Amino acid sequence: MPFDIIITDDSRVARAMIKKAMPAGDYVFREAGGGVECLALYKKKPADAVFLDLTMPEMDGFETLERLRKMDPGAKVVVITADVQPGARDRVTALGALSVLHKPPRPEDLEAVLKRILA
Repeated sequence: MPFDIIITDDSRVARAMIKKAMPAGDYVFREAGGGVECLALYKKKPADAVFLDLTMPEMDGFETLERLRKMDPGAKVVVITADVQPGARDRVTALGALSVLHKPPRPEDLEAVLKRILA
């Protein structure tokens, strides 16, 4: 059965980069251009994992993460961001993100995170 992943980023290029960096595996990717769309996709069908950017218009990743975890406290969320400030990392960890990766994500980092999620 394929591993279902929602990739949420307002940049189509960034979403493509994440897919390209994924290790070999059986995946179904659903893409969201922002937080509102991500929440709608997840509500329609929960995903095995959500990859989430922080800086997005309309609804940023912090609010998206908070709402997603209220919707499903067991949601597995990985933040992938260019924001390297320690405060941002601490905040998303407190909100329940499993991991924070830097953009662009390295294949070995994505592989390590997926192994933790699948374990």
